[in-house]
Amino acid sequence: MKSDINLKLISGNANKALAGSIARRMSVYRGAPVNLANARVERFNDKEIFVEVYDNVRDEDMFIIQSTSNPANDNLMELLIMADALRRSSAQRVTAVIPYFGYARQDRRTAARTPISAKLVANLITQAGVDRVLTMDLHAGQIQGFFDIPVDNLYAAPVFALDIKANFPDLSEVTVVSPDVGGVARARELAKRIGAGLAIVDKRRSKPGEIEEMMIIGDVKDRVCIIVDDICDTAGTLCKAAELLEQEGGAKEVHAYISHGVLSGPAVERIGKSVLKSLVVTDSIEQPAPVRGEERIRVVPIGPMFAQAILNISNGSSVSSLFKEDTLGPIYEAFYPID
Repeated sequence: MKSDINLKLISGNANKALAGSIARRMSVYRGAPVNLANARVERFNDKEIFVEVYDNVRDEDMFIIQSTSNPANDNLMELLIMADALRRSSAQRVTAVIPYFGYARQDRRTAARTPISAKLVANLITQAGVDRVLTMDLHAGQIQGFFDIPVDNLYAAPVFALDIKANFPDLSEVTVVSPDVGGVARARELAKRIGAGLAIVDKRRSKPGEIEEMMIIGDVKDRVCIIVDDICDTAGTLCKAAELLEQEGGAKEVHAYISHGVLSGPAVERIGKSVLKSLVVTDSIEQPAPVRGEERIRVVPIGPMFAQAILNISNGSSVSSLFKEDTLGPIYEAFYPID
């Protein structure tokens, strides 16, 4: 890997741990130190956000690492203001690395007089001076079309496949489960990667946030079920689906793999009391102490994948190559040794 690529990383306050992980992995890949740009992202007394970049960024290929997770509005504004600061400082290109893209659940009008907030946020990011977006597991793939700039959407499925193969020795008894009809494509992709069967939990909502009825499509009796989804917020749907699979479907045990662990409100308590044997999330969102303290919740790293993606973007290499397990496997060899 060339070490003379003219790139720099900068991080907001949303997920400093992930930003540091990406920088360390990039240092290993390049064989040269990669540090986060020296900057301050602070607030005035009235909570207005102030950004000052101390490093020279003129003609640099800049990558802002910032998830728009809770507090979503504050983290989004940090991203926009950092992009504006870099653009006004003559950065050659500004790429927003958004591991978790907030407001993605509002990607269409579900009722009269409602917004399409995902499109609004895409417009804000573009107008702030961002030239490219790198994200992971958008809630809806069509959100890429909301941007008038290039968008690279990575997937957690290849990393999940590596983790499942390392932790489930008998894949012949595994069935991948989609918690709703809308997530079938995501579940099918993971099932294909590990050579497992597929089932669906079909749910009907009486109104947003409330489930009226759930039923299982497919045979899960005496199977090890792995529920896969992109977002787990309050964990209500996830825990009910796990209970349905075990009590009515006859599943041997139920696990879950979730790309973005929002885990707000009663989520951790619900998971602790649920029939779930384990919940695996990525570190796209920095988890607080209560989440890290729950023994059923495990975090897998996405820093190695994002580090390689950033290098590929900067030097003009393929990003889609990271969708392949034979490419991603060597990157994750420290976590999942290759036989």
